[in-house]
Amino acid sequence: MNSYGTLFRITLYGESHQPAIGVIIDGMPAGITIDHRLIDQDMKKRQPGAIGTTPRKEADEVNILSGVFNGKSTGSPIHLMIENTNIKSQDYEHLKNHPRPGHADFVASKKYHGFHDYRGGGRFSGRLTAAIVAAGAVAKMVVPFKLSHELVQLGTLTDMTKIDEYLLSIAEQKDSVGGIIEVKALGLPVGLGEPFFQKLDAEIAKMMFSIPSVKGVEFGLGFRGIDFMGSQTNDLIIDQEGRTKTNHSGGVTGGISNGNALVFRVMIKPTSSIGKGQETYDFREGKVTELLIGGRHDVAIARRAGIVLENALAIVLADQYLI
Repeated sequence: MNSYGTLFRITLYGESHQPAIGVIIDGMPAGITIDHRLIDQDMKKRQPGAIGTTPRKEADEVNILSGVFNGKSTGSPIHLMIENTNIKSQDYEHLKNHPRPGHADFVASKKYHGFHDYRGGGRFSGRLTAAIVAAGAVAKMVVPFKLSHELVQLGTLTDMTKIDEYLLSIAEQKDSVGGIIEVKALGLPVGLGEPFFQKLDAEIAKMMFSIPSVKGVEFGLGFRGIDFMGSQTNDLIIDQEGRTKTNHSGGVTGGISNGNALVFRVMIKPTSSIGKGQETYDFREGKVTELLIGGRHDVAIARRAGIVLENALAIVLADQYLI
């Protein structure tokens, strides 16, 4: 429900327009150096500011409230809290009866019988990913792996040198676009992953799909493998260490890390909240009417989602590494 992990376990709390969001990390080994600067660096990578990102700007200062003493983890749960300070809840009042298409407004109202906090998307908001980034930054202090991410496509754009120009044209249309982000991890040993139901790639996919707006995950060749024969996609072993000639499997074989680079791609859907008017059902009026959403939203949430995916991966790897 609100927790993930076996030995490195996180519990996420808060909503978009509540006073704060945060995460409790349980299972952090004692004696690990907790470098607050590294947490701050990752938090800054998620912040808006570039063209196509939301005008909502939060300080995103991570407050460590427990589990750390003299710069080291104590072995007790670590509490990371992030205050919400830039809130405009009035922008969402009309959405109680006129839910946004593509967003969780309608299903949330049904599942929680209208008691959910709908402001800013509440529990379903991308705002919660700030806590994922913070927890992932701590997870990176546990594992000896090198993680990275790269935005490889935005909408129809594949030349990433033209992002600003492209997103300005989308913004003028009051619309949004999705994107594809490639995530990598180097230095993994052979053996991470617990088949049958805790396979490494399955755990990573589960975590990725837990992040708002993620609609697809593929490892290695992924769906592109349909164009090849087995003789072309098999990763031939070339030495006694198990190194392979190619890495079409993306570093995972049979649900277990095989020693190659872990490589997967994630598809982030276009932001559901757009400026363009949309004809959708109004439950107060009892008919389809035009919805104008308002509020502050990203033209391309994928532009700043890379660090979220990278740090979400770190959480999974920290758990698998300790297991």
